[in-house]
Amino acid sequence: MGLEDKLPEGIITTQLESLVNWSRQNSTWPLLFGLACCAIEMIATGSARHDISRYGSELFRASPRQADLMIVSGRVSNKMAPVVKRLYDQMSEPKWVIAMGICASAGGPFNNYAIIQGVDKLIPVDVYVPGCPPRPEALLYALDKLREKQGRETFAKYRRNELAEAMLSPQDMDSLEALRAKQFA
Repeated sequence: MGLEDKLPEGIITTQLESLVNWSRQNSTWPLLFGLACCAIEMIATGSARHDISRYGSELFRASPRQADLMIVSGRVSNKMAPVVKRLYDQMSEPKWVIAMGICASAGGPFNNYAIIQGVDKLIPVDVYVPGCPPRPEALLYALDKLREKQGRETFAKYRRNELAEAMLSPQDMDSLEALRAKQFA
């Protein structure tokens, strides 16, 4: 009585959103980006013993334009912060971030002027991985959690983000004096 009775054998029906989320879950490409000792554990995740390729993530991309996942592994210094922000901005949408290790999550034992106390002060973080350094299994668990989040995403979320970016807040608008100064300059 349903649609399945009317379609010929071999035709699959699904929601487009589910299909897109499934493909994003199974082909997340991380950015080749390590900052400190946690990067060794991230690299070990790609070995045969841990096998990150079961998530479709075995190809660490060297270009932010080809990656959709940034794994910030290690401490972020004030000197490195603009680079992290620039790389994140260069990644195409949709993009996700994993903060790997206590240094990336909250600054770790480095409570001083030179280290950013959590990468979430610079860019939005989707999943936090605790540990110093976290084991490769912890990163794989974080990828599982990220996949769950990717499976719940909707197209409307990205539309709302586009509309929010298009709207100007009062702080972003130039004053009348500034506009006149530009006009007569």
